[in-house]
Amino acid sequence: MSAPHERRAAVTGIGVVAPNGTSTETFWKATQEGLSVLDRVTREGCEHLPLKVAGEVRGFEPAATIDERFLVQTDRFTHFALAAADFALEDARLGQADTSGEPYSIGVVTAAGSGGGEFGQRELQQLWGKGSRFVGPYQSIAWFYAASTGQISIRRKFKGPCSVVASDEAGGLDALAHAARAVRRGTDVMVAGSTEAPLAPYSMVCQLGYEELSTETDPSRAYRPFTEAARGFVPAEGGAMLVVEAETSARERGADVRAYVAGHAATFTGASRWDRSRDGLAQAVRLALDEAGCAPEEVDVVFADALGVPEADRAEALALADALGAHGTRVPVTAPKTGIGRGYCAAPVLDTAAAVLAMEHGLIPPTPNVADVCHDLDLVTGRARVAELRTALVLSRGLMGSNSALVLRHGAGQ
Repeated sequence: MSAPHERRAAVTGIGVVAPNGTSTETFWKATQEGLSVLDRVTREGCEHLPLKVAGEVRGFEPAATIDERFLVQTDRFTHFALAAADFALEDARLGQADTSGEPYSIGVVTAAGSGGGEFGQRELQQLWGKGSRFVGPYQSIAWFYAASTGQISIRRKFKGPCSVVASDEAGGLDALAHAARAVRRGTDVMVAGSTEAPLAPYSMVCQLGYEELSTETDPSRAYRPFTEAARGFVPAEGGAMLVVEAETSARERGADVRAYVAGHAATFTGASRWDRSRDGLAQAVRLALDEAGCAPEEVDVVFADALGVPEADRAEALALADALGAHGTRVPVTAPKTGIGRGYCAAPVLDTAAAVLAMEHGLIPPTPNVADVCHDLDLVTGRARVAELRTALVLSRGLMGSNSALVLRHGAGQ
């Protein structure tokens, strides 16, 4: 481990497996073009359920990147995580990282909201259909929230600080914050992020209790936050993993510093109490900006939580005005997730990946399927907007009441 004196947490690698792209390049191309890939759910066993539209990851072949011995032990959400972690490490020039000399120099932290529902459902069906002898030994671990953290660290022999955040959808941002703080405390590298696979029948039935879930059957109308037509969110699978490491170690080995994790804060305001989320989200923004040493007017773009529930959308718009003052109604706001769905804990991590890419390319991606905005926001719609971006604010709220804000600073020229 390096000495923790004045360590800055830098993003050096991004790995994405998303409904609109199974690589960072394809994800960004679709995101900047504002493509919507929301479509009818095609997963077997889901035909009769009232949830009809989601963001599915298609064309993903886990066996192409993951050894068979790991595939049989893990659920689809961990397949996404293993692949995305590989992509991120390769992007950070750590694809063949040798930790034998310093086995505790690299750690892993992930967030998960649903766990391995597909694997668990299959094994329970075996239990009740055939008997206990037909339940595989990996049932005890594959469904668990911490499975992705464990499998990444085991497969890669990473022995640094490893953990899992189970704190609602906002946990995706909290995981990135945990990684940044581990780096500031002395760990050289953290692999951090979230992936989800909530589209198996059992998992989908569990979600039907959410009043905020959209049951609209038209994919182009199912998820329209900040509009009069808002009727809830649609779920998605997939996610992203990032490499967060000490700037000094990144520079020493010639890695590109893509962005800095500059500030973060989290609050809690209670399940589905969207009126209260205004104050909680605003406070999270203020505290995150304070930690980053960032003035409100320095925020160049906001990646919104964008739940798609009128009361929640109004609270978010008001929270931005509360926390950023007059700048809150002028700063460009975007919600690319309306084109791919809201992947629970993975959603804000995908937003973070998009924010880093947006700063690199000087381009704010649009909000797909949204046109007539009914809140006092400068929501980017229709097409991407060219802009010089130095600071990005990423927001997330969970259905159970968590609020989180993350401040990113552009890496170039710092």
